[in-house]
Amino acid sequence: MSKDIRIKKGLNIKLVGEAEQTLAVTETAGVYAIKPEDFHGIIPKLNVKVGAEVKAGESLFYSKSDARILFSSPVSGKIIAIVRGERRKVLEITIQADAKQHFAEFGKKEASKMSGEEVKNHLLSSGCWPFVKQRPYDVVANPNQSPKAIFISGYNSAPLAPDLDYALKGKEAELQVAITALAKLTEGKVHVSISKETNLSPFNGVKDAELHGLVGPHPIGNVSTQIAQVDPINKGEVVWVVTPQDLVVIGELLLTGKFNAKRTVALTGSQFSKPKYVTAYPGATIATIVADNLQSEHTRIISGNVLSGTQVSLEGSLGYYDNQITAIPEGDDYEFFGWNKPIFNKISASRALTFSWLSPSKKYDLNTNTNGEHRAFVVTGSYEKVFPLDIYPMQLLKSCMYKDLDEMEALGAYEVAPEDFALTEFICVSKQPHQKIIREGLDLMREEIG
Repeated sequence: MSKDIRIKKGLNIKLVGEAEQTLAVTETAGVYAIKPEDFHGIIPKLNVKVGAEVKAGESLFYSKSDARILFSSPVSGKIIAIVRGERRKVLEITIQADAKQHFAEFGKKEASKMSGEEVKNHLLSSGCWPFVKQRPYDVVANPNQSPKAIFISGYNSAPLAPDLDYALKGKEAELQVAITALAKLTEGKVHVSISKETNLSPFNGVKDAELHGLVGPHPIGNVSTQIAQVDPINKGEVVWVVTPQDLVVIGELLLTGKFNAKRTVALTGSQFSKPKYVTAYPGATIATIVADNLQSEHTRIISGNVLSGTQVSLEGSLGYYDNQITAIPEGDDYEFFGWNKPIFNKISASRALTFSWLSPSKKYDLNTNTNGEHRAFVVTGSYEKVFPLDIYPMQLLKSCMYKDLDEMEALGAYEVAPEDFALTEFICVSKQPHQKIIREGLDLMREEIG
């Protein structure tokens, strides 16, 4: 029997361009770019050189802080470039993929008979460990620590988010074996959360985990919201997090012995001619994935969702953890006296000359305009209306800005990730970069406190 997680604070942002439930298979051959910056906090040490041939699952680089943490190539092919920046920092590794994929062999495993140490070593040696992230700090998990619990969110509540019930359809066996394996890594529970409104989730009936039903607006799908309701993080405690699509990769590794990073990616947003689902590997070139489906004029392309994704170009690549590409109009126009007239075509958490609250089901075609300029924080009390955690968001943001570690600890920084402040950033009348502020604060805490 599931245990419900309910919140009332939040904001659903309904946009035009939801992906139709049709799946197109994209070409595997092409150029792939793996960027170490996708793995925040990792200093890469290369295992390959230009000209080397790699199989899918073979290591490209490892973490300087722990050589056991390997980062594998999602595709087989030839290394054609290693792009470096200042001080020879590795920016990306470019691979020319084979038309037919060749996989490194890691051997089939029976998860139910493996010990926790065997599971950990297998994930490390196969390059699947980067799929396990930790709170606090929202970085790749430290294998030397033991988590008090593991959380998996089977529901994404972000704007235009992929329907995971559809994207994971037919992957029940992979999900189950991965959960069975992960359960060996914690003395606590594996918590899986799904929408209370669905009967189609592949997680229904899952074993070796505690199932939770989710009720409420975004950010109900964020793992931090679920952790805060079920098993809050205190100082010195660690919780691990795995996304469902990464869980499938782990499950397939155990069942087949192959590192198969192929995932279902949602093409969403009003700038797509036909929003839909496609198959793709991490690092794939955006132009290859969108394949003449995009209205290229005045378009912002985002790897991820509109709230916490990363802006990319057509020549850019799909983020290693992303399963969504969003395209919305570029906000390069300005409204005369836009602050002083009624607004009917935009979403707002305020009722000051805005009327989106009258049509909660209406879908909007929003652009990237910030509708204001950067200024000092204005105390309006609006952040608390969309922030469901038992934390003072503005006070935490300010403590991160003036780098008071004691205050950051006391205000709950261990419990949050940058994505948890995406909504407060969206409604911020001061146009402050909340997610950037929190990221810098967490990095400082990790460096100073560990």
